[in-house]
Amino acid sequence: MLYSEKVMDHFMNPRNVGKLDDADGIGEVGNAKCGDIMKIYIKVDNGLISDVKFQTFGCGSAIASSSMATELIKGKPVHQALELTNKAVVEALEGLPAHKIHCSVLAEEAIKCAIEDYQMKKSC
Repeated sequence: MLYSEKVMDHFMNPRNVGKLDDADGIGEVGNAKCGDIMKIYIKVDNGLISDVKFQTFGCGSAIASSSMATELIKGKPVHQALELTNKAVVEALEGLPAHKIHCSVLAEEAIKCAIEDYQMKKSC
């Protein structure tokens, strides 16, 4: 089997799907080569990521990576969420095929972009 049960679970039953209309930060990344586009929305209260949602257009690995990444940062301090790596996403999913690792990289990048967006808005 190519995919772990965790990947299949997060693909079939993704967590935190949707959009936050009152998001404090939004990160959107895409990979034209494979067609995956990820958008992450974060809500921050007292330095903690109180809510996070995602919209992903892409393959099962991209959806599973987005879902897992949101689970890994929800409720965490912003500085800790900023440290999330694609490796941590892959480990939490119990592996991804080598040709799908870029999906976890997109999830990491989307979260970092959302946090950067939040920090820029906060400092204005």
